[in-house]
Amino acid sequence: MSIVITQAIMKSFLFFAGLLLSFTSYALQQPEPPVLASKSYLLYDFSSNQILVNQNGHARLEPASLTKLMTAYLTFSAIKQDKLKLDQTLTVPVDAPRNSSGESRMLLKPGQSVTVDELLHGLIVQSGNDAANTLAVQISGSEATFVEQMNKEAQRMGMKNTHFVNPVGMPNAQHYSSAYDMAILAAALIRDYPEHYPLFGLRDYTFNNVTQANRNRLLWLDPYADGLKTGHTETAGFCLVGSAKRDKRRLISVVLGADSDNQRASESQKLLNYGFQSFDAVRLYQNSQPVTKVRVWKGTESHLDLGFRQDIFLTIPKGSFAQLKATLETHQPILAPITSGQQMGVLKLSLNGKPYAEFPLIALDSVTLANVFSRGWDSIRLLVQKYNPL
Repeated sequence: MSIVITQAIMKSFLFFAGLLLSFTSYALQQPEPPVLASKSYLLYDFSSNQILVNQNGHARLEPASLTKLMTAYLTFSAIKQDKLKLDQTLTVPVDAPRNSSGESRMLLKPGQSVTVDELLHGLIVQSGNDAANTLAVQISGSEATFVEQMNKEAQRMGMKNTHFVNPVGMPNAQHYSSAYDMAILAAALIRDYPEHYPLFGLRDYTFNNVTQANRNRLLWLDPYADGLKTGHTETAGFCLVGSAKRDKRRLISVVLGADSDNQRASESQKLLNYGFQSFDAVRLYQNSQPVTKVRVWKGTESHLDLGFRQDIFLTIPKGSFAQLKATLETHQPILAPITSGQQMGVLKLSLNGKPYAEFPLIALDSVTLANVFSRGWDSIRLLVQKYNPL
């Protein structure tokens, strides 16, 4: 059943539209997204869960050291599960510091004692392969077993174009990911482990009296940038997953296969600037705010509030809020029993007459079955309604 948006919803939309139009006297032309030279790039709005730019974003490419984002995620997970502690001292395995030419390292030595916290700094800030290998062996017993965990986690997250062969990102024909999948992983890190996220914004780290700078030049170029990770091999080119937060809005940029360090930083900055300057982000509904009330049959309650269990944000081109339209679709008739959180319909948004976004509507409360008499009476009423619709 499709229902034109209710008066209460329309008032909410008009309020936000008026708020935006007070700053915009006329509808602005949406700028074309930047055309970049990198093989693949993507811009993701973390707040509204929307892809704003997607150029070749599902292509399978080498992620290089962006791989360590998954290594970091599994390390954070091990800490959360009390399998590791930040102040826990580990012994560097004999084969962890391989010292291969061109590998980034935090300069660990075999048999050296080092804390998990130091390893995380070395992994994230210095992009140390030796740190990644040490953590992998500690968490899973071997690098091979750790890689199995990496792939299981990638599958759970929905990273459909990702397969890992090692925990560091060394080149291998079967080691690949995509810009889209890297955005999924970056969002998971920010969402699931906010207590550890500040590590990604550190500009340098000193270990054993040697200071190494973070290779993410966005941290110097953009005062709002606070992450995440760079990657580079001869075959992968220069890669960067960046993120910046302005006010309460966060964007994530992914650039794969740039030709230089300067290019990956400048193109990431172009994506972030485009997102912040060309789009508005608005909160449509608050957590548990009733969006509409629907009729319930055969239940202890005759009506039920539908809404969302989290704040609902929407990102739209600047100056276009007045062109946003909404409809509610619910599955009629709605019959008890109903469990709180159960999806009962969908809120569909269109912009300039074209589909733009959808949000599942859920029950904000539970409704149990009524007694036999009430259920029977409602069955009769539904039958009458079926053959004598209003």
